[in-house]
Amino acid sequence: MRGDAATIAMAVSAIAILIILIARVRLSPFVALTVSAIGLGLAAGVAPAQVVDSFAKGFGDALSHTGPVVGLGAVLGGILIGTGGADRIANAFVGNRPLWLAPWTICAAALLVGMPHLFDVSFIMLAPLVYTIARRTGSHLLYIGLPVAAGLYVSHGLLPPHPAPTLAVTAYRANTGLTLLYGLIVAIPGAVLSGPLFTRLAQHFFGPAPDLAAGPGGTRGEDARESTASLPLSVLCLLIPPGLMLGGTLGMAHAAKGSAAFVFFQALNDPILSLLAAVVFAYFALGVRGGHPLADLQKMIGKGIAPLSAILLILGAGGGFRQMLTSIHLDAIIVQHSAHWSVSPLVLAWAIAALLRVCVGSATVATVAASGIVAPLLLSHPGVSPELMALATASGAVMLSHVNDSGFWLFKEYFQLTIAQTLRTWTLMLSVQSLVGLAGVVLLGRFIG
Repeated sequence: MRGDAATIAMAVSAIAILIILIARVRLSPFVALTVSAIGLGLAAGVAPAQVVDSFAKGFGDALSHTGPVVGLGAVLGGILIGTGGADRIANAFVGNRPLWLAPWTICAAALLVGMPHLFDVSFIMLAPLVYTIARRTGSHLLYIGLPVAAGLYVSHGLLPPHPAPTLAVTAYRANTGLTLLYGLIVAIPGAVLSGPLFTRLAQHFFGPAPDLAAGPGGTRGEDARESTASLPLSVLCLLIPPGLMLGGTLGMAHAAKGSAAFVFFQALNDPILSLLAAVVFAYFALGVRGGHPLADLQKMIGKGIAPLSAILLILGAGGGFRQMLTSIHLDAIIVQHSAHWSVSPLVLAWAIAALLRVCVGSATVATVAASGIVAPLLLSHPGVSPELMALATASGAVMLSHVNDSGFWLFKEYFQLTIAQTLRTWTLMLSVQSLVGLAGVVLLGRFIG
């Protein structure tokens, strides 16, 4: 019979192979996760047919809840971008306020705009606005761009329906509404510290100012991004999902279990139903009411969901990898031995996710693998909040972004930076954000169980 040490060694080897395949061989994360998962099952002596069945089960389980949430979030983002609602929010926050307020207002706008959008989509959408504001105020491009990236990435890293936090919620069987509530408590100070405050302290790291006429939006007029979309309706579209989920969470806490009121609040707390309500509202309030032809709305939705194929495959393959760890009984081994560990499960989840993030570059892959390793700890630490475990893992997965992360290159190229400038700004900003997330989660853990 295979010993515990051999099982742990095989799991560690599989993760090492996963890192090598992604970081060195440059294999697609989806293929790398699939190869590593199936190879682990075969090496552990599981029958080939059972290996495939186990991987397929994990793939389906991961997407059964995460897929619709991520998909509806992308649809909502596509409608907001296509109708100009996102632009309207960003411009309303910035306006013609004093220069010293610009990093604060644009960070707040990015945090709000980024809630339903994938980071890459939101960043590309707001980059021309960053150039316009920098020209208008005569400021360094990074003085505006860094707070934008901080606000967007806080949403991307901590708040459902983004892929990584949503996957962590599923892995730890956490309450989405509570995760969102705790995530906001951590995200707001995280955005402040890694956005406007960090930008102020890091100004001497910026280096030479980029050519504002050479980047996206550099030759556009000051009002090029003005939109006729309704600002109140645009903001309401963004607030419907968190509002419904938080209302459902609070209602469930005060309603008798099994009562009609409890069932109603339980439905409100469901992220799929909450996001669906927001999508339907945005479709009619911003799309139809705004005079957009139905064919154009269909194109907006198509653009919103276009980037999802690779992400959903990664999420599914990550679920298969996590299921394979369970199939070789790694979870039972961790539960058996972790009762005597002195390290906090929250810190351990953060550290494992951070290590994987540094190695593989992808926050989603880091969250997938880390949650599969750490989730069994909840069985031996019943007093730890699964919502905080999800946030700890998601916070670790944004640590120390560097040259193996696509976001690193996106930030570098759009803002015309050298690699050294990008390391001093983007990488340091996300490291601050990750550490603030860990501190916030650990602090919350003292009051929440």
